[in-house]
Amino acid sequence: MSITVTENAAKQITKQLKDRGTGIGLSLGVKVSGCSGFSYVLGYADEQSENQTVFEQFGVKVVVKNEDLDKLEGIELDYAKEGINEAFKFRNPNATGECGCGKSFSV
Repeated sequence: MSITVTENAAKQITKQLKDRGTGIGLSLGVKVSGCSGFSYVLGYADEQSENQTVFEQFGVKVVVKNEDLDKLEGIELDYAKEGINEAFKFRNPNATGECGCGKSFSV
């Protein structure tokens, strides 16, 4: 089981947690949504429960609910700036399709 965090994403997670002042890491999950089936859900993780798995790289933790692991296995979480826009980017090898706006995916 693996989830990869790029160095750029780790720097952004560290910055956001520092600005927030609390938290153990980033929570990553999925929810049923959009025209393709699922969308990514990002948030702050303040603690880890027994139904979650923690992945750590570059000194940051990504906390994932165990029920979402099958849809996120092998995903790479990146952070990129494109012009004036900047955002987390997802490279998910499990996605069999994405909607045109890039907000949802199917597995």
